[in-house]
Amino acid sequence: MSFHEIFRSEGLPVLQNKMYSSAAAAIASPRGNVILVQDDQSGLIFNSAFEPSKLEYDQEYQNEQACSNVFKRHLEEVTRLIGKHLRGQSVLEVGCGKGYFLEHLQQQGFRIIGIDPAYEGDNPNVLKVRFDKDLGLAAEGIILRHVLEHIHQPLPFLAGIAAANGQRGTIYIEVPCFDWICQRRAWFDIYYEHVNYFRLQDFTRIFGRIYESGRVFGGQYLYLLADLASLRDPIPLSTPPAEMPRDFLVGLQNAITLARGSGGRRNAIWGGASKGVIFACALQRAGLTPDAVIDINPAKQGRFLAGTGLKVAAPDEALAQLSPGDNIFVMNSNYLDEIVTQSGNLFSYVTVDHEQT
Repeated sequence: MSFHEIFRSEGLPVLQNKMYSSAAAAIASPRGNVILVQDDQSGLIFNSAFEPSKLEYDQEYQNEQACSNVFKRHLEEVTRLIGKHLRGQSVLEVGCGKGYFLEHLQQQGFRIIGIDPAYEGDNPNVLKVRFDKDLGLAAEGIILRHVLEHIHQPLPFLAGIAAANGQRGTIYIEVPCFDWICQRRAWFDIYYEHVNYFRLQDFTRIFGRIYESGRVFGGQYLYLLADLASLRDPIPLSTPPAEMPRDFLVGLQNAITLARGSGGRRNAIWGGASKGVIFACALQRAGLTPDAVIDINPAKQGRFLAGTGLKVAAPDEALAQLSPGDNIFVMNSNYLDEIVTQSGNLFSYVTVDHEQT
């Protein structure tokens, strides 16, 4: 196989969504490098420096986004998409996280079981283990939401799911969209947990039969529903090789300049998940320390961010320490209106992505 490099970022925390009980533990958390390459034959994009042994997903891993009404509306859209193809069928969600979406589907009448080692609840339909084809789990429909980007060797992983399922059934896949990352100059969306970066054209080479596909969540995510029986070795790449935009880091540069020259205004980060972790690390490297990190997820509040050791606060706690006009750096522009409303529209709101057409 031959590859060409398209992007590099070094010394990143390996688990952005793992929360720590102390600043010291968070600062000492493991780090790794991201060297994005494209396979010149298959066209797949991945981190060639990825070491799966560095990652351990456990109950300290907190990536639930459903605390936000914006994200809940996204899940309603996903429910509609899945329902068109899988309603009335048996369903298995591989990588169900904390179980919010699984239980949402249960409430909608779906017959579903889930599997995830980071699950914390007591739903008898969830197994707290990693997926393995030898577990004997099979269903008419498979849900794979925000899992495949985390999987070293994703094609054998998909083949294992297909084998466990008797080479049959329909699979729903949802992953971040690499084209959106490039278009929005979303430098904060490249991090160690995500070993793979997909475009829709990648899946058309992997599956021979796709029932439906497109983008959701403001274009940030790709989705597809495909026939598991049509899984195949990727058709060789026939399009030009991938390249990162030359001004890919312009949003980061602008944000650092703004934070540094804020004229006495405080700088807060709203979003204590992956994007916020990457931004906090970038600010720290530039010699800047945010005055607050805000997140609405109670499981993150009072805990510390990997890499920087910054403490995450609830909105009410953090906003009480800020003054009108202070900078709030919004880590995901999808949440901008929600954040403005929650904070009373009293601050200067800065989105850190930078769209180019």
